[in-house]
Amino acid sequence: MSNIVTFFVAPDDTAAALVLQTGPARASESVSFGNFDPEEAVVEWEGLLAGGSFEELVEAGEPRIVAVEDDGGRVVFALSPGLSAALADAEPSGLRDIAASWVRLRAADGEIIDTEIADQIVGDLAALVGGARRQGRGVYCWVA
Repeated sequence: MSNIVTFFVAPDDTAAALVLQTGPARASESVSFGNFDPEEAVVEWEGLLAGGSFEELVEAGEPRIVAVEDDGGRVVFALSPGLSAALADAEPSGLRDIAASWVRLRAADGEIIDTEIADQIVGDLAALVGGARRQGRGVYCWVA
């Protein structure tokens, strides 16, 4: 898998959808990573942080797609309010525990994610979400 994953802050779905073609490069508040499936990851993180099974969250429509290219090459989706709240409220040690649990989940499916990288992804995303919530904005993900 080779993709670009950028989590970014936007005031609403309409503004978030506008980045579909070009990406959120001009978004002052964003974090970028690569080479993992963020749609699957956010569902796993929400299950680990806030509860609920993977299947229940997917059946509930998570993650909520905001925009998608016709060929499915690029997508923008919203982080759920439940995941956002859980990330923003988590203590650093809890975030490390979630990252470690996520690494084990992915390893069980044959995907290797370095623990330090997982810590960085979850920690940076939690910081981004915390700032966005203080501003009354949402966090979205652009994947290309």
